[in-house]
Amino acid sequence: MGIGFSEVLTVSLTLFAVIDMLGSVPIIISLKSKIPNISAWKVTLASGVLMIGFLYAGESILKYLGIDRQSFALAGSVVMFILGLEMVLGIDFFRSDPEVPSASIVPIAFPIIAGSGTLTTILSLKAIYDETVILLGILPNLLVIFIVMISTGYLERKIGKSGMLTIRKFFGVILLAIAVKIFRGNV
Repeated sequence: MGIGFSEVLTVSLTLFAVIDMLGSVPIIISLKSKIPNISAWKVTLASGVLMIGFLYAGESILKYLGIDRQSFALAGSVVMFILGLEMVLGIDFFRSDPEVPSASIVPIAFPIIAGSGTLTTILSLKAIYDETVILLGILPNLLVIFIVMISTGYLERKIGKSGMLTIRKFFGVILLAIAVKIFRGNV
């Protein structure tokens, strides 16, 4: 069975929409202002490991832990909801120990980029597409993740502080809505 370009493109665009890297820029900039040593490479690598690992072992891991897809999605939606509240209200719920450089992985790589929506989508795509097609659809998304991560400083300078505040609050509300939608769809 050959791998069709249209299948790879469909998977890639589906994941691009779910990951919504461009929509995550205000969240990432907000987190970078509190935790300045976030590494684009670490975020990209951690996101890739999570997505590819979940492609090959996700269902088994969830089954082994006794967690169903709905519970996994609910947990991710709660974290997203808290991040959305933080953006809208300007209150710091997420605090990182400055001695522990983990912000590249939590909350950016998981759950913002490779969160429950992305990982559940990967599991759902396995019902339609070959694993190789899904893997080839993940790879261009990792490139987009890296490019966006290294461009956040530039984007912040171009938009300015008041523009960023407006965008952060707007996308905070969007993030809240997405979290509620995921929560409602899985209760």
